[in-house]
Amino acid sequence: MKVAFLLNDLQLSGGVGVVVQHARELVLRHGHDVTLVLVREQEAAPWEFDGLAHLHVEGLDDARDEHFDVAIATWWETTYSLFELEADRYVQFVQSFEDRFYERASAERPAAAMTLDLPVTFVTEARWIADTLREVRPDAPCFYVRNGIDKGVFASPERIEARLQEPLRVVVEGNPRVWFKGVYEAIGTVGEMREPHHLTVVTGDHSTIVAGTADRVVGPLSQREMAALYAESDVVFKLSRVEGMFGPPLEGFHMGATCVVAPVTGVDEYIVHGWNGMLVDWDDPSGAARTLDLLARDRRLLTFLRANALETAHSWPSWEQSATFMAAALDRIRRDPPPPPYAGARQLVADHRLSLERHRMLLHERNEYRRLAKPALRLKQTSAWQQLKRLREHRAMQPVWALLRPLTRRVRSKLTG
Repeated sequence: MKVAFLLNDLQLSGGVGVVVQHARELVLRHGHDVTLVLVREQEAAPWEFDGLAHLHVEGLDDARDEHFDVAIATWWETTYSLFELEADRYVQFVQSFEDRFYERASAERPAAAMTLDLPVTFVTEARWIADTLREVRPDAPCFYVRNGIDKGVFASPERIEARLQEPLRVVVEGNPRVWFKGVYEAIGTVGEMREPHHLTVVTGDHSTIVAGTADRVVGPLSQREMAALYAESDVVFKLSRVEGMFGPPLEGFHMGATCVVAPVTGVDEYIVHGWNGMLVDWDDPSGAARTLDLLARDRRLLTFLRANALETAHSWPSWEQSATFMAAALDRIRRDPPPPPYAGARQLVADHRLSLERHRMLLHERNEYRRLAKPALRLKQTSAWQQLKRLREHRAMQPVWALLRPLTRRVRSKLTG
C-alpha cells in the first residue's frame, strides 16, 4: 500500500514523533510504501527522530505528481493540502481537537474546527476523541488506534526500588510559551512545597525559566535522554489544560515514575487516581503542592503509586503492536467505500456561518471601542496632557497626585462613556 502522511515540518514535537513512529513501523513490519509529505517550505533542519532514515521525505510539489492509496492529514492546516494529492482514500489523523489550542478570538480557532467537517475517514489515538468524533460526525468512519511506546527506548525495569531518604524528584516538561501547557503554573506550585524536593524542568527555551525557580533546567532532550531522566525521577507533574492522548506521564510510568496531573482530556486512557497517579485541580496550587508534599512524606504511598504505574506500563502496547492496528485500519479504509462527499456539508456551512457571525461581533466590539476611546486619545495628544504627564512623574508631586487620582478616574470614565 502506498501511503502519504502530510506534515507541516519535522521539528521536535510529540505529534510529529507519533507520525514518524507509525510510518516507520508501516515500512519495516508491514511492507508499505510510506512518504512523509512536507506541505511547507522548511526553514530548519529536521529533528533527528529515530526511524526517520527509513522514510522517504518530499515536498508537496513532488507529491502532486504521484498517486497514493491513502493520503493522511496529520494536523488541521495540512488538510488544506490533502486534496491536492491524487489518492483513492483521504484520512484525517486526529491527535486532539486542535481548535482548543487557540484563544477564542483567534482566526485559527474556527478554521481548525471546520476541518472536521471534511469528507474524510478519521483515525485517532485517544478513546475520548473517537467518542466525540462519532457524536459530531456520525456519518464518517472513525478508527481508534492507540499510540504505542518504544519499549527499546523506554525500557521498563522489572520492579521499582523504593526511595526512602532522597528529596522528592519532580519533572515538569513542556513549552512555557504555550499557554495550555501550564508550565509556569506547575513550576510555581512546586515552589509552594514544604517538604524537600528537587525540580527538573525540561524545555527547549531556557530563557523562559526564571533563575532559581528550578533546581535544573534541561532540554531539548531526545527520547533516550527523556527516558534516563524519568528513570531517576519520582513524579511527572503536569497542569496541562489541553491534551490528546497525554503521552508524557505514560513515558514516565515506563521508567518507574508516577504522576500528579490535572484532569485534562486523555487522563482516562491510563491514569487512575490513587492507584497509579494523583489528580489535582488546575486552579488550586496550594492543594496540588500539598499532594506533592504528601508523596514526599509518605514513601509507602509513593512506592505504591510507582509500582502500579509500572504495571500499567507493562500492559501498554509497543509501537510494533500499535502499528499492526494502524495497518489494519488503513487496509479497511482502502477496501471500504469512501464517505459520502457531501456528508459533512451541512455542518461545514453551519460552522462557517457561526464563524462569520463571531467575526462580525468582534469587528463591532473593536469599532465601538475605537469610537469610545477617541476622546481620550485626542486628549493625550494635547500639549496640556504632556505637561501634566511630566508633572505627574516629578517626585515632589506624588502626594498631590495621590489625592487627585479618584478625580482623574471619574474624568476618564466620562470621556470613555
